[in-house]
Amino acid sequence: MGLKIITLHVSDDALQVSYAPAGKPEAQREFTIAYNTDQSIGENLENLRVRLVGLDVDAAVVDNALSYPFSDTVVGINHQRIDIGLAITNMLNIPVVSSQAIADQGLEDALASKREYLSWHLDYYGQYAGKRNYGQEAMLTVGNGFFGLRGAYTEAHADDDNYPGMYTAGLYDQLTTNINGRQVVNEDLVNLPNAQALTFGVDHQNPFQIRASDIQDIYRSLDLHTGALTTTMLVQLSTGHALQIKTTKLANMTDWHRLAIRYSVTPLNFSGSLQIYSEIDGSVVNSNVERYRAFNQRHIQVTGTSRQPDTIFLEGQTQSSKVPFIFGSQLTGPGEALDAPVDTRSHAEQHIQQMRSVAVQPNQTYTFEKNVVFFTGRETSSPLDQAAATEINAATFADTLTSNTHYWEKRWHGADIQITGDITAQKLTRVNLYHLFSATQAIASGKIDASVNARGLDGEAYRGHVFWDEMFDLPVYALHDPELAKQLLMYRYRRLGEAKKNAQADGDDGAMYPWQSGELGDEQSQIVHLNPLTNSWDPDYSSLQRHVSLAVAYNVIMYTHITGDQSFMTAYGLEMLSEISKFWLSRAKLNSQTHRYTIDRVMGPDEFHENYPNADSTGLADNAYTNLMVTWLFNQVQTLRHELPAKAVAASDQKTGWTAKTTDQLKDVSHHLRLDISSAGIIGQFDGYFKLPRLDFAKYQKKYGDISRMDRILKAEGKTPDAYQVAKQADALMAFYSLDEQQVFGLLDQLGYHLPKGAFDKNLQFYLDRTTHGSTLSRIVYAVLTAMAGNMDQSWKLFSQALLSDYYDIQGGTTAEGIHLGVMGAVTLMTTRHYAGVDILAPKLSVNPHLPATWQQLDFAQLVRGTRYHFTIDHQHVQVTADKAAVLTIGDQQITLKPNQTQTISY
Repeated sequence: MGLKIITLHVSDDALQVSYAPAGKPEAQREFTIAYNTDQSIGENLENLRVRLVGLDVDAAVVDNALSYPFSDTVVGINHQRIDIGLAITNMLNIPVVSSQAIADQGLEDALASKREYLSWHLDYYGQYAGKRNYGQEAMLTVGNGFFGLRGAYTEAHADDDNYPGMYTAGLYDQLTTNINGRQVVNEDLVNLPNAQALTFGVDHQNPFQIRASDIQDIYRSLDLHTGALTTTMLVQLSTGHALQIKTTKLANMTDWHRLAIRYSVTPLNFSGSLQIYSEIDGSVVNSNVERYRAFNQRHIQVTGTSRQPDTIFLEGQTQSSKVPFIFGSQLTGPGEALDAPVDTRSHAEQHIQQMRSVAVQPNQTYTFEKNVVFFTGRETSSPLDQAAATEINAATFADTLTSNTHYWEKRWHGADIQITGDITAQKLTRVNLYHLFSATQAIASGKIDASVNARGLDGEAYRGHVFWDEMFDLPVYALHDPELAKQLLMYRYRRLGEAKKNAQADGDDGAMYPWQSGELGDEQSQIVHLNPLTNSWDPDYSSLQRHVSLAVAYNVIMYTHITGDQSFMTAYGLEMLSEISKFWLSRAKLNSQTHRYTIDRVMGPDEFHENYPNADSTGLADNAYTNLMVTWLFNQVQTLRHELPAKAVAASDQKTGWTAKTTDQLKDVSHHLRLDISSAGIIGQFDGYFKLPRLDFAKYQKKYGDISRMDRILKAEGKTPDAYQVAKQADALMAFYSLDEQQVFGLLDQLGYHLPKGAFDKNLQFYLDRTTHGSTLSRIVYAVLTAMAGNMDQSWKLFSQALLSDYYDIQGGTTAEGIHLGVMGAVTLMTTRHYAGVDILAPKLSVNPHLPATWQQLDFAQLVRGTRYHFTIDHQHVQVTADKAAVLTIGDQQITLKPNQTQTISY
């Protein structure tokens, strides 16, 4: 069957469309879409989708695209330019090529080439402002796990439209600010000096700065094959000089102290002299998050600068944590090195510049390299100045490109998920994997004391702290890089002592990990937060989310389950699990009349509910997720104590003070924790949940539109979400996500609660009707739950929203402050665990596929307990190969695999 093609002819006021099978001389359909000047280009293109309803379209051809070096589908619409190919691919999920590409390659090859390109590149066309550009910078971050550099233009400095932030894993600093008489202490992931700063000047005029009036076009492309971010900019200066600027940035994945920049300048209409200005700017502050700007955010103190003919250095330290650091920058290329102009800016001592000057001719390209190295006293024992000097002399762009090509080739070979039939899902799945590893990879070295924070190394939201989001990412790391997963857990182990102090300060035994963890592992959650709707300070009880300790325990257990690394469990894991269990045992209070245990003063994942209305105390009692996961943890600890070597158990007991009495208490509590369950079999989110009134969602949606942050809306009205059955995200049902339906109902039975048939579906609908999806994690958790219930249409809708959440910044500006690594990990895991059906978290490896209708095939590999499996799964068959003998279940069949022999099983 031939391809069905739409051909687009673009004019200033209309879009002419013809539809026909490829190769047919006459169109089957022709229509014209006139532009509505009151609508945006995107809204006008939406009319194309409406006109195509009922027609199968495989691809699109633009027959009058403009000629650009970076894309073959840029067109002019209503006196504006747009990459209509990107827009239509996002809208219709089809490849779009130009008639020129077809003339050069032929239709089939042109479409295949474009599909391949789209699945491996994250592209943005045009100049954007405000939070939209901030969000694109976050998505285009280049990083290696030691540092992350937002995808800002090298010519930009921080302002309302651009934010060239740079962060290194685990480097925090605390500052105190007096806010309305309150001394507020904040610990932040430090925004480092802007060492990427690089720009040009013509004939010794002022250096170029990012201004909309000077820029004709900008195209940014992140190549996921190599991690290279390339920006192509066409500039028309007010003096009439026209230039093309092409910048490529790479964070070295192997020699992770290095950043490489290649800067190519092409004068288009003039000869004369060209100056290249390179700088390290130490005057930066943390200002990525607008609501934090009221606080003291100057975390950097420059202690010295120095220069050589083509190299500059800037040394400094963090303000309060006093961590020393050094940047070195070397600029090479044609022309000669000259003294930089006298710096007349304020705080000139916090900047250092260098310059090269070259005579240029029109239409000739002049390429420069800027190599940057960066060290801190946290991971480097040798003198920093010596380390930087040695490293800068060895650094080259070519070496970084070669290293990254090798790294990503190996990484994609092991971790790639190939999706046939869905260009958008394929691209964004790879974008998710790119961010997951570029935010953490260097931590695998064991030299960096850090973990994966909720926003990666891409922005300053949540102040760069480590939350429970680790739980959504760690299975992906364990499947593809067990050493990296182990080092992330070691961050928690090294803070076990602080977690014990946290528990003791709260009057409890054992270890209580903080909701927000940073440098030391003490609680970094605020006691107040700014409500942007009211511009007032509201109490912040988020530190009551004690379930973060359960997430740490879950990670320890699942890491060992996935990798089979029993040595970690005996050396570190059991100690952590024992201390966490002791904490929950100390929190469980017995009602002597019912012989049920209650856990109070907690806050569930929902986050909208902090207290009981009119209560004098804070927190809630018998949160279902907390109590179910405590029961699960206690079961796991009892099993481990029987399975691990007696010597290892005894050593752990000596460290933790575990006794036979502790074991007896563990068994008792694990069978008698209290839950609030209705007569209809609905699991109450917490004790007393059913006494709360429902909220009229329709009324609030009509009034406010977006009600995802219903907590802020209610507080702005003088009300409280504590008083209603309304949830930010999944809470009572989160245990079903973390475990599975069979395990959770087993826990309920163990506790003496026997739910009726169909209870899961009823609970799911009950809580879907009460959830506003105010967290990016909400949709992906419910996508899993609805898939478990067999509602694949609803699951796909929620999955797609989660997959697109950062790409489209669906929360209206939060991506500007850093991408959401938790949802990226959860989306990636759902693809293989629930849609492909390869459940590596289940007690035994099983495969039960439920592919989305639009996906033709999934192809991926996973490392499970030392055996590497390769799966190819379509709608009828599972093809599996293992590099060792293995046994697994596919559907209801038990399959025995011989090493490196592929089996194909129908399901």
